[in-house]
Amino acid sequence: MPLKKPPIQEARESVHPDQTVSEMVEEVLQRQARALLQRSGCSLQKALEAVLRTNAGQQLSNLRDGPHAQQKVREWQENLLWERALERLGMVSYMEWLEGIEVRTESHALLEEELASLQG
Repeated sequence: MPLKKPPIQEARESVHPDQTVSEMVEEVLQRQARALLQRSGCSLQKALEAVLRTNAGQQLSNLRDGPHAQQKVREWQENLLWERALERLGMVSYMEWLEGIEVRTESHALLEEELASLQG
């Protein structure tokens, strides 16, 4: 009896770095739906609907339809690794830092206006 590959290994082999995040997610959702179809005997459409109702299915759907959808898997994974490394080091991402500056600048301007009106 041949040994079956672990599911994680199968998933890694099916991800192609040059495909988009959206394409990768579609493959994962289809693979999960086919696995459910084999266990339950329902139609592929019903199996896909059931997969999309799970937390994992919803997360994958959000990833597929989100801002990284058209990004290449290789780029997305590299960026994700950097973000996680920075988080582990306790560092704030550059974009969050910039957004914080914009918010602080707006807040400071409003406070200065309020202070000027109180002094005026």
